[in-house]
Amino acid sequence: MGFGAAITSFWKNFATFKARARRSEYWFIQLFLVLTNLAAFFIDLALLDGDLERIMAMGGGGIVGLVWALATIVPALAVLIRRLHDTDKSAWWALIGLVPFVGGIVLLVFTLQGSTPGDNKHGASPKVLQG
Repeated sequence: MGFGAAITSFWKNFATFKARARRSEYWFIQLFLVLTNLAAFFIDLALLDGDLERIMAMGGGGIVGLVWALATIVPALAVLIRRLHDTDKSAWWALIGLVPFVGGIVLLVFTLQGSTPGDNKHGASPKVLQG
């Protein structure tokens, strides 16, 4: 899956938590979110006349970053859960990300795992569907 197709899937499957997401889709979405969050940060910085101390006092972002974060939190969570489904992990594993440091490492390992060939309770593997 390419970058454009991943972004289209991100918005098209806005709140689909039962499908599956290939590794490439997940990581292209993460790249998209990093780039757009950086853009939102720089827009907020420009709106506050470059006052970095004020942005840090507001938690590292302004109104544009807040609006963007609220707009993307559900689809970002959905793509994470779809990725965990593809690695045959329960969606409940997404909650481990709330554990400081260790939870993030565990989620990183799970999202790096490959797809399981064939069908499971979440549907056909994206690799099988393409092949």
